[in-house]
Amino acid sequence: MSNLVARWPLGDELADTRDALVAAYSTGRGYHDGRHLAEVLDRLDELRKGGEEFDDVPVRLAAWFHDAVYDGAPGDEERSAQWADSALSGVPCAAEVSRLVRLTEHHRPADGDANGCALSDADLAILAAGRERYAEYAADVRREHDHVPDEEFRTGRSAVLRDLLAKPALFHTTYAREHWEAVARGNVAAELSRLDGACGDAVPR
Repeated sequence: MSNLVARWPLGDELADTRDALVAAYSTGRGYHDGRHLAEVLDRLDELRKGGEEFDDVPVRLAAWFHDAVYDGAPGDEERSAQWADSALSGVPCAAEVSRLVRLTEHHRPADGDANGCALSDADLAILAAGRERYAEYAADVRREHDHVPDEEFRTGRSAVLRDLLAKPALFHTTYAREHWEAVARGNVAAELSRLDGACGDAVPR
């Protein structure tokens, strides 16, 4: 996690908060762990290099906080936003950070919300990963919900994937739509097909 420490957007400021967040992302999660945070930060770098404009510090802070609390239960985003509110008290962009964290619950920023579009796209960019990384992601999501019975997981996960495919676009920035959209839709459709196939195999003939 040492590489994450160097990517804290406030330098040496609020180092205790930074270290607490690193610890939170190191607690044996399936997918929403330090690797995920690093990948979100990498995708923000890619969006910036691709010409997307957004307010760097609040968006990167929101990336750090967006899965600060992750129990796999409703309200994780709200509790993460509350942590941001408390930890960033006195930081000028604190309100924007917590707003952005709350937005990651549904990933539906307004078209003119440059900060929200950048964070949402970076968070969902895993959907556009290469085949091997996407397979790891899907397996990690399942491991994160290993307390859920197989049939119940397939039903819930399938609903999430169908909801994604029903969106006019998965991504909101021009760069992401041009570079990630087609691959992401292919990955999501393929996973959904596998889940539907597994469900069908379970039906007695």
